[in-house]
Amino acid sequence: MAEPARGRIVVISGPSGVGKTTVVRRLRECSALPLDVAVSATTRPARPGEINGVDYHFMTAEEFQRRRQGGEFVECFEVFGGGHWYGTLWSEITPRLEAGRWVVLGIDVHGAEAVRQRFPEAITIFLKPGSLEQLEKQLRGRRTEPDEAIQRRLAEAERELAQAERFQFQVVNDTVDHAVGQICQILMRSGG
Repeated sequence: MAEPARGRIVVISGPSGVGKTTVVRRLRECSALPLDVAVSATTRPARPGEINGVDYHFMTAEEFQRRRQGGEFVECFEVFGGGHWYGTLWSEITPRLEAGRWVVLGIDVHGAEAVRQRFPEAITIFLKPGSLEQLEKQLRGRRTEPDEAIQRRLAEAERELAQAERFQFQVVNDTVDHAVGQICQILMRSGG
């Protein structure tokens, strides 16, 4: 009996509020490929409606740092200087790759660079907003952060948008359906 083909890593990155989570979820529903979504870990509190282990692995700062020091993260970073950490656990990736699954990571630009260094064969896609105004509208629409935090995210988004050329592919998230359709085409052309 032949072993299953080793899976692939797909990195979908872009600025906060661009719709990575929504696009990644819809992608899994629409793709014919054997896609699994890696659930990120974070020290930030859950937003209303978020479920531990589904939306994120919510951890205390102490647990996150213990696991970070133990080498359990493929990538992890403190985001926006607010004391909240985000990261991807090896346990979300390795078993799936070995089973021949494609693992999708919806992560920020810093995390994408760390993954690219460890997995140069990863398929990297930068998700862009239609405009900065659209991005600001999406961030404000969440109603989860004060204006000061939104302004910090927008300033960071401008820096992140300057990194788009470092990714193999760029997709504008003008509508979720359009973005997901483009990503499905990219993945099928990339060996799916």
